[in-house]
Amino acid sequence: MTDSEQSRIHAIVEGRVQGVGFRAFVIDKADYLGLTGWVRNRWDGTVEFVAEGERAALERLLSAVRKGPPASFVSGVKTDWGTASGEFTRFNARSTV
Repeated sequence: MTDSEQSRIHAIVEGRVQGVGFRAFVIDKADYLGLTGWVRNRWDGTVEFVAEGERAALERLLSAVRKGPPASFVSGVKTDWGTASGEFTRFNARSTV
């Protein structure tokens, strides 16, 4: 696989990641990197996202997410990589689950 091939990442971010602008942070980074997908809060206090795009851009998003915005504290990121489905046209927030 080359860096230009389309990939998909599904991630669950743990720590102090709700109420600190984390979803907006992920959306801003994903938009900047030209990625598509979604981000949402989960009832257990984690943040979940799915992003698709070039592998190199996804790696950059993951690196940014591991740091998070200034008020956050990321204690862990669980990731699952796969093949892009092409189902998304932009990156947005979804309702909490």
